[in-house]
Amino acid sequence: MEIDIYADVVCPWCWIGRRRLDLALASYEGKVTVRQRPFQLDPTPVTEPRPLLTALGEKFGGPGRVGPMVSQVTEIGATIGLDFHFERAIAANTFDAHRLIGWADERGRGAEMVETLHRAHFTDGVDIGSAEVLAAVAAEVGLDGAEVRRFLDSEAGVAELTDELAAAHQIGVTSVPTFVFAGKYVVAGAQEPATLLAALAEVERREAADG
Repeated sequence: MEIDIYADVVCPWCWIGRRRLDLALASYEGKVTVRQRPFQLDPTPVTEPRPLLTALGEKFGGPGRVGPMVSQVTEIGATIGLDFHFERAIAANTFDAHRLIGWADERGRGAEMVETLHRAHFTDGVDIGSAEVLAAVAAEVGLDGAEVRRFLDSEAGVAELTDELAAAHQIGVTSVPTFVFAGKYVVAGAQEPATLLAALAEVERREAADG
């Protein structure tokens, strides 16, 4: 079964959703291929690094509203081994991060790259909007940092990613994470592992019935 995950690496629920899917798949006996699909929560350019909490405060109506939100996410993440530190995180445009994920995926390191970028953003507090930082993060998963930098400094993958981002909207993806099972069954949100496991079983049943 193929599972497409539409997600953004600066989306905390996407990190939670991806980890919950991994937990579900650990109990699933079927064969699965997971593919990361790009989505940008905010395509607006980020002209200079600034604290994520500042950016969130502007978006959601002030620090008073942001505090409870990030506390909830941090607590939920901790239950599945994710270490959120919103106070360190830097607001970033993720276009180049998605380019890097695609490049890494071609080399068999896509899933590792996604996980490492989530951790770099939410735990380590590095600026994943920076090509220099992205090259260093790529080196953490065994990729050639200098080669990554040359790739990011070029136009390679730009048109393809632009088309993929547009395609996500065209098929109706409006929020992330969104999971698409077998190309047609959609599960939205960072669902619990049990819910995802049930969805896998149901899709398997339907696909078998369709012959």
